[in-house]
Amino acid sequence: QVQLVESGGGLVQAGGSLRLSCAASGRPVSDYGMAWFRQTPGKEREFVAAIAWFTGRIDYANSVQGRFTVSKDDAKNTVYLQMNSLKPDDTAVYYCAARWRESGRTPSNYGYWGQGTQVTVSS
Repeated sequence: QVQLVESGGGLVQAGGSLRLSCAASGRPVSDYGMAWFRQTPGKEREFVAAIAWFTGRIDYANSVQGRFTVSKDDAKNTVYLQMNSLKPDDTAVYYCAARWRESGRTPSNYGYWGQGTQVTVSS
């Protein structure tokens, strides 16, 4: 099974950028659909972006379309989330997730999760 570790979160001003990384170990990310979710206190985990298994088709939530870019480096076994034009509403804990040979937007369908990384956007 795969283990996931996120990094790259931090504090940034509105309009700034951050790049999150999700380093995988144990199995290659190419065996999984990979996704990013985020969560704020008291709210459900929210879909952000995904890379489908096999096809590599990319999907974004409407709220981040045009600002965020998800990518994958199979050689480094790492998934990235480039976040530009950040807004205070993007403040959340961001999680990387893996789903065995499937993808989608539903958090409960993903069996493997990282520990999360905090992103805080100040106004």
